[in-house]
Amino acid sequence: MSTALDATDARARFRMERKPRLLRLVAEGVWTTRDAARLDGQLRGIDLGDATEAEIDGSALERIDSAGAWLLVRTKREWEDRGKRVAPIKIPTMYDTLLHAVEHEHTAPPVVIHNRHTFLAFVTRVGMATVGGLKQGMGILGYIGRVTVEVSEAIYHPRGNLRVAALVHQIEETGLNALPIVGLLSFLIGVVLAYQGADQLKRFGAEVFTINLLGVGLLRELGGLVTAIIVAGRSGSAFTAQIGTMRVNEEIDAMQTIGINTVDALVLPRVIGLVIALPFLTLYADIMGMIGGAVMCYFDLGITIPVFMRQLQEAISVNTFLVGMIKAPVFAFIIALVGCFEGLQVERNAASVGKLTTRSVVESIFLVIVIDAGFSIMFSILGI
Repeated sequence: MSTALDATDARARFRMERKPRLLRLVAEGVWTTRDAARLDGQLRGIDLGDATEAEIDGSALERIDSAGAWLLVRTKREWEDRGKRVAPIKIPTMYDTLLHAVEHEHTAPPVVIHNRHTFLAFVTRVGMATVGGLKQGMGILGYIGRVTVEVSEAIYHPRGNLRVAALVHQIEETGLNALPIVGLLSFLIGVVLAYQGADQLKRFGAEVFTINLLGVGLLRELGGLVTAIIVAGRSGSAFTAQIGTMRVNEEIDAMQTIGINTVDALVLPRVIGLVIALPFLTLYADIMGMIGGAVMCYFDLGITIPVFMRQLQEAISVNTFLVGMIKAPVFAFIIALVGCFEGLQVERNAASVGKLTTRSVVESIFLVIVIDAGFSIMFSILGI
């Protein structure tokens, strides 16, 4: 018995021949990519019935490409998976090489394309991101505890493991070498803050209070915050890239094999070095910001330097300066810790270094701003 399932297209077609225990697919015409989508649906819809044996006969094909060959091979495999005994596919001899390549090289399972725009997919992504964030937070928190213990032991019970040369090198790298960029940006921030403040306060005839705005804003908040953000992008990312590259090159594995404590050798010099350097950078940023503001006040408002200094002295107190400075070591500790932690999480490939370096900068800046907000609330409650 012979049944034609589909012959509407003259270019690619097939018909089914059914016998008591045999199912036969006869492919004819031109089986190319052009008709692959239509043939795909029709082939999947074939009713196999109760036949135990099957044949796929493409010997009458006029032309076939890799898409057509894949459709025949996939149909054969699906029938075999459903318990049919399928004979080798027959096609014109000139396409034997193509069919052999498709049969033996395309062995991977078909790609399943998930719809990412459903509500369930959205909830799944939110849930996975939440779980990932909690795991990351727990990892960083655990590492803070370990490094805190190591730092405390290095300070109160020194074992001679802290490498002084490495510590001095880190102070130079994170402190001295950052002076130009920190100084320039702080100077410009002072200029912008003074200009914008003067522009608004002029309307109320209170230009002189631009100096109060500069003093309180820079010394209490912006000086330390901007410096920490610059250092997070500059030094925190460098910590992750350096340690991550060592991990890719298996240098850290070698250090652990010969018994070197990686926290002592890699983490402590960077953490302590940055904790020492960042307060001095913050002080330098405060000075450069005030200089920028003073220059702007002189040229925009005609306020001379002696008047600027006298008004500044009245506007700020020692507490204003200390509130800004006391946050610097905390920012430094977090930035160095996150940078080293992400560096040690790098996998053994170069792409992981770039990915975790970016994550290190984002996490450092996020944590610095969160901690700064916490300090502001605490100082407000304490009335400082």
